[in-house]
Amino acid sequence: MNRNEISIDNFVIKPFQQFDKGWFVLTSGDFSAGKFNSMTISWGSIGYIWRRPIVHVVVRPSRYTYQFMESFDTFTLCAFPKSYHDALNLIGTKSGRDSEKIRESGLTPIPSVLVTAPGYSEAELIIECRKIYWGDLDPQHFLADNIGLNYENNPYHRFYYGEILHISGEDHFQVQSQKAAEGCDDS
Repeated sequence: MNRNEISIDNFVIKPFQQFDKGWFVLTSGDFSAGKFNSMTISWGSIGYIWRRPIVHVVVRPSRYTYQFMESFDTFTLCAFPKSYHDALNLIGTKSGRDSEKIRESGLTPIPSVLVTAPGYSEAELIIECRKIYWGDLDPQHFLADNIGLNYENNPYHRFYYGEILHISGEDHFQVQSQKAAEGCDDS
């Protein structure tokens, strides 16, 4: 992939489409130590809180990635072209606890720029984050009746807020200059 560094002020994403249809691969751990795990996620958000750009992700305690999110201070979110949907589906449905799912997926882990968690060479977007807050969902606080339907026979998620430290991505993830957007030529 042809990724370039993207400043937070120029970062553009369609979060509803990316989470729901495109998915992200969430990875936590330490690439250099070979201790990390990834899972595909379709729930989360991107925004701004506490004067910081953040991502918000949720992980069930039953997931293998949970122990990495608990043990390490950083994580990455990677987005991929649609052609990698099968690989993301494998990473989201198999456990790294008892399989080599990352190798089986055909994806290639690479070192990140600022965090210990790896990104993937095939990713079109890599967001590097440092955890700044976590909490556990409390069903007593659900205000909509149907939220609980997501948890029949499943543990409640732990949510994490991660401060965005670095973004690299293909050009379509950044604001183009006004002239480029309008196709203007100064000559």
